[in-house]
Amino acid sequence: MRFAVSAGDAGKRLDHYLLEQMSGHSRARLQSWIKEGLVLVDGACAKASHLLHAGERIEVAPAELPPLHAAPEDLPIEILYEDPAVIAINKPAGLTVHAGAGALSGTLVNRLVHHFQSLSQVGGDVRPGIVHRLDKDTSGVLLVARTDAAHRNLAAQFAARTVEKLYLALVEGVVRADSGRITKPIARDPVHRTRMTARVSSKTGPGRAALTEYRVLERFEGFTFLEIRLGTGRTHQIRVHMADLGHPVAGDRLYGKRPRAATAERMFLHAWRIGFLSPASLGSANGERVTVQAPLPGELEQWLELLVSTRV
Repeated sequence: MRFAVSAGDAGKRLDHYLLEQMSGHSRARLQSWIKEGLVLVDGACAKASHLLHAGERIEVAPAELPPLHAAPEDLPIEILYEDPAVIAINKPAGLTVHAGAGALSGTLVNRLVHHFQSLSQVGGDVRPGIVHRLDKDTSGVLLVARTDAAHRNLAAQFAARTVEKLYLALVEGVVRADSGRITKPIARDPVHRTRMTARVSSKTGPGRAALTEYRVLERFEGFTFLEIRLGTGRTHQIRVHMADLGHPVAGDRLYGKRPRAATAERMFLHAWRIGFLSPASLGSANGERVTVQAPLPGELEQWLELLVSTRV
């Protein structure tokens, strides 16, 4: 593959540019090709961080890597609900949902393929059954499709925004309004590529529409406990919107202002409740509405208990 750097792409990192031009490949895979000398800039090897100049010629000789697949691992999972079409899992914080180029084992999917004989293949061999995701450090309810038909039906419900998604979060600072609605679009941060941002610009592009609604449950000195309803499912949405509001999620090391509380070994964000129409009831007139809740993990309960004496 050959590319010519335009004036509009001058100044971009080599790996970022290739990710835009070769969207079917992961950033990790592209960086691996760069390190292996399979990417040449004007006939010479370059680093992933190389800043491009207009007129430079880039040649990519892709290396075929063995396809990733999820191997079964006999590790525990907590099932909150199951029927012939869907399984609801209580995902603990710290557990990655599915493998990527840099992590092939120890994921929720590795556990799922051990415990269940058949899962939806719509997501491919790496993500069998996975309809939506939770961040690694977020705990709570996650839906898994058992069949391709169930997967497509659930995906359509998420796309139509008919799935109820409620979270519990402790955020930095005292939120003054009893409730609120955040509608800022979200885009990838043009400088820090692992972050998202609600401050869109010409560099980020217009971003994607995002809706977050919150309601105050309790206020403490320096913290507020919220119930949060998601109208959309953008990457890091709650974390980005609350940080942009000036109230980052407590314990969030990516978007937080500063370390708070000696007990903050994890981020206080929990996918508490999800409501959906079970694909297993498609034959009925209106479908069966299912609501699944995941109890607040013990470490987060303890964190709240430590704050009780500071209620405001």
